[in-house]
Amino acid sequence: MSLAVGAVSSSTSMGFDEKGDGAENAEVSEKKTVAETGLAEENVDGTEGMIRTMSETSIYATEDEEDDEGKKIELGPQYTLKEHIEKDKDDESLRRWKEQLLGSVDINSVGESLEPDVKILSLAIKSAGRPDMLLPIPENGNPKGTWFTLKEGSRYSLVFSFQVSNNIVSGLKYTNTVWKTGVKVDSTKEMFGTFSPQPEPYTHQVPEETTPSGLFARGSYSARTKFADDDNKCYLEFSYTFDIRKDWLST
Repeated sequence: MSLAVGAVSSSTSMGFDEKGDGAENAEVSEKKTVAETGLAEENVDGTEGMIRTMSETSIYATEDEEDDEGKKIELGPQYTLKEHIEKDKDDESLRRWKEQLLGSVDINSVGESLEPDVKILSLAIKSAGRPDMLLPIPENGNPKGTWFTLKEGSRYSLVFSFQVSNNIVSGLKYTNTVWKTGVKVDSTKEMFGTFSPQPEPYTHQVPEETTPSGLFARGSYSARTKFADDDNKCYLEFSYTFDIRKDWLST
């Protein structure tokens, strides 16, 4: 899942066994979905890009996530927005792609910065028949106490709001790792996409997921969330705790 345990963009089974202790032979199968980018990417002939889907299987004991975070994709030289516009301006297909990506960006207000900046503004948990649960995003440090509580077996989705400034951010992604009693039970990666700077915030909603249910699914969990780009530049990282209970908390 994204924030809890279940299936989101990357869907994970906790391996709970309500007839046993749920700890033996637990296996996690993870599907990674590369979501649509923040723009409709075009091929050279002007046709729209395709959503790409990847799948991968891993087990609790692997260190795939840590290894992945240590890798840095070589993206080549960086350019300011003005340089992006001037570069290859005689190529018609590239010019149209850049116009679509940059939209109505005010180049003069953006400046000459090479480094993009991303600010995560808000996170809402949506569940049918209930008011949206708006979670405060910690600017410094970690949320205090239990950040949120989910009902077992409930369906919900996450909606992120974020703002991009200074330059184009390439391959913005969200990763989330969940532990229960010290054992890693879920690891999620959600690709947001590539975005140009603009005053208005972007929103990204992940596919709906279902929390696990049963005696062994209930309890307290700890998790770590990170937002980074293809260059492994981290924009926000924090740890938090949440609960899965038999019912929602009374409002």
